[in-house]
Amino acid sequence: MQFDYEILFRFLLAALWGGIVGAERQYRNKSAGFRTMIMISMGACFFTIMSILIGERSNPDRIASNIVTGIGFLGAGVIFRGENRVNGITTAATIWAVAAVGMGIGSGFYFAAASASILIVLILAALPFLENLIDRMNQSKTYLITAPFAENLAGLYEKQIVSFQLTCRLIKQIKQDGQLQMIWEAQGHARKHELFIRTIVDEQSITRFEYY
Repeated sequence: MQFDYEILFRFLLAALWGGIVGAERQYRNKSAGFRTMIMISMGACFFTIMSILIGERSNPDRIASNIVTGIGFLGAGVIFRGENRVNGITTAATIWAVAAVGMGIGSGFYFAAASASILIVLILAALPFLENLIDRMNQSKTYLITAPFAENLAGLYEKQIVSFQLTCRLIKQIKQDGQLQMIWEAQGHARKHELFIRTIVDEQSITRFEYY
């Protein structure tokens, strides 16, 4: 059996680039971290190599073409729904991209795989700052306000919310035992939300206040 240094080099390269991306995910305590990304990159690399060797010239993509479909099931496993948003989509997309890096290395496209890996790390490391900035500019919150029932109470609170330059809509209101519970969905700058929350907390007439 002839020792193929080229294949070993591809495996090591797949482990290196997958590990670099995985280190960033591990640092941020994501579900798919250091070891997972290495295994995904190496697995995709190995499947691609075997696809080329088994398929030969007639059908070199017979196995590799199924990697994209298969990796989708793995990515779906890290997506879950939180209280008010879906989490894990970025990690799922990273798994998909790292699999592509492994396929590139397995096919011998080292420069393309290295470039993709560097861009993946830069996107994951640098863009959260921009995401947070955009999120602060137009943040969405849900407010639950309960107060003693009064005429046009919902309209009064709507005016108060709008006075803080927040756009809002009343999702639900429930009257029970002389109390009116209102659930509002409001959007606007994070600073406006903070000012509104501080104001509402100080109001003595409110018996219950929650936000998320």
